[in-house]
Amino acid sequence: MAFIITDECINCGACEPECPNDAITMGDEVFVINHEKCTECVGHFDASQCADVCPVDCCVPDPDHKESREDLMAKFERLKEEA
Repeated sequence: MAFIITDECINCGACEPECPNDAITMGDEVFVINHEKCTECVGHFDASQCADVCPVDCCVPDPDHKESREDLMAKFERLKEEA
């Protein structure tokens, strides 16, 4: 499942440079995660980097985009080919 950034985001920007897929950008009010690019860092790291660095714990799994580890790995492979 992809991650989302909740409204508790304080716009510190810590998450954006940590995303290996460039899925995090500044939205209208808070940072946002593009679910089409988010692999929960599968293929890159053992843990989601955005969640690891967030000082207010607002990077959380998105219940609207549930994906298995296999789906996330397939997305990682697709993104790697597109790069």
